[in-house]
Amino acid sequence: MENFENEGSVSSDKELNESTGGENAHDSQEEVENNARIDEEQKEKLVRLPLGRIKTIIKMDPEVNIINQEAVFLIAKSTELFIDSLSKESYKYTAQMKKKTIQKRDVTSAINNVDALVFLEGMLD
Repeated sequence: MENFENEGSVSSDKELNESTGGENAHDSQEEVENNARIDEEQKEKLVRLPLGRIKTIIKMDPEVNIINQEAVFLIAKSTELFIDSLSKESYKYTAQMKKKTIQKRDVTSAINNVDALVFLEGMLD
């Protein structure tokens, strides 16, 4: 009995496709292409840094021959998150001085006072 139901739905789908002149197949093709474009746009929006430039910087290391695109994406995303964290910490010191522009001294203060940023000590000199 299950086979009858499945066959009936297949024939009705075929009939519907034939009666509309194959428009459903065309519409589904356009829908797939639109979804692919939307996925690409969302992927691009996930990362603000240029992936090509990051890949070039990574390849400057003589020990790196090839790099996976997913690895480039992860490095770009982690770099963005790091920059975001550093700028937020630096802005705390900017706000204490009642200023609106982050300056080198604010970044230095953040590096010196936040334990997670100690590894950057001396990098701005």
